[in-house]
Amino acid sequence: MPSLALPPKKPGGNGIVERGAHIELSIEKFADGGRSLARVDGFVIFVPWAVPGDRVRARIYKKKKGYAEAAIEEVLEPSKLRVASPCRYFGTCGGCRWQHVEYQAQLDAKTESVRDALMRVGRFAEVSVLPTIGSEKRYFYRNKMEFSFSTNRWLTREEIDSGSTFDTKFALGLHVPGHFDKVLDLRECHLPSTASYGMVNRIRDFVRERDWSPWNIRKHTGFLRHLVIRTGERTGEIMVNLVTNGFDAERMAAMAAFLRQDFPEVTTFVNTIHTGKAQTAFGERVETLFGAGVIRDRIGSHTFEIASNSFFQTNTAQAERLYETVRAFAELQPDDRVYDLYCGAGTISIFVANAVRCVTGVELIEEAVRNARANAEANGVGNCTFVQGNMPEVFGAGFAEQYGRADVLIADPPRAGLHPKVVERIGELGPERFVYASCNPRTQARDLGMLRDAYRIEQVQPVDLFPHTPHIENVVKLRRKT
Repeated sequence: MPSLALPPKKPGGNGIVERGAHIELSIEKFADGGRSLARVDGFVIFVPWAVPGDRVRARIYKKKKGYAEAAIEEVLEPSKLRVASPCRYFGTCGGCRWQHVEYQAQLDAKTESVRDALMRVGRFAEVSVLPTIGSEKRYFYRNKMEFSFSTNRWLTREEIDSGSTFDTKFALGLHVPGHFDKVLDLRECHLPSTASYGMVNRIRDFVRERDWSPWNIRKHTGFLRHLVIRTGERTGEIMVNLVTNGFDAERMAAMAAFLRQDFPEVTTFVNTIHTGKAQTAFGERVETLFGAGVIRDRIGSHTFEIASNSFFQTNTAQAERLYETVRAFAELQPDDRVYDLYCGAGTISIFVANAVRCVTGVELIEEAVRNARANAEANGVGNCTFVQGNMPEVFGAGFAEQYGRADVLIADPPRAGLHPKVVERIGELGPERFVYASCNPRTQARDLGMLRDAYRIEQVQPVDLFPHTPHIENVVKLRRKT
């Protein structure tokens, strides 16, 4: 029988790695987005839910030119870094990705992700990254949790296999990864305060008994959109925020009476009215049904007022460590003028104010600026000025002339990072010290790469505010080059 000549492999390809193929993989390390990475003859395969050190059997479900993605079918040899997950929804729910990973391994992975971003995105050749500061509280650490109502309930494998009948036209919980229109009906959650999901379950029963319709994301119909619960970790104050499509006074009065009777620990109940199509918990207005419409929490020696739409770090204890890092990196002097860009409700501004001459904070959201001013007054801080407006417009040519030239600049922008005009303006102003805090090391590295001619990196400190997720806060200390 003549021998069969096999065609040569394409560079970077592998005949085994094809869509639909079943393959055994040794997991090497974590990759972006909480996934893990394996290689077959140098070809990269991303495997969600795997742990470095695992030996798994997986199925290839996506094949691209430079990589493939695979789903675990069986863990043949578990990694020493694997631990048992406490939550029955883990693996289906998108709230956590790393409950099955030993915590120190999570911290090491986050440190490495920061280093990788600075090297690959920022193109910094040699940057030393300090070990990630871990969270003492690893479960029930979130002071805010947002749940979604839906007409499209996702059933877990256990629910399907149980043989029971479920109403799939109602759900209150979290979205399933990769399915914007499907929600997992959660009966427990290990991220918010222990009291939170007890409220979620009772509120679910309350609205279902009264046949209040959930939001249909495709048809843009229904009344109930989101349930947001905020807790003052150090004050015990609790806000329930029900986001609805329109205002119904009779229904809100009934919900208020129910909360007061069944959950007297709730200090304020607000109703956010949101009639738009966007899938967000923000709306056109907020009605306060009882209480002050805000809660308070403490970071360090300061107490902060938090409205329904205000940004406030979701892990209070770790936020304090984050702000302490920012303050230490700033090397504050009594005569310093400080700019705090993207200041939110003024938490960092107020946290550093007693060490400097004055602080000028800039923030887009008007309600957050009102909170910042109220927070400064309530804490007896008189050297903070808060400016409301779009950052690229406000932080322009006349800013330094109006508010004085800064010695220190602090920035803590959203995930998208700094606007290019803001980056350019920082380079022009050139404050001596610059502290950049970010929840997205990749956009942070991009921005710092654009400032490499003006600033040098002196220290990098990641802080873990989000255990069991791949998210990380990172603080970079920079000094102007002479």
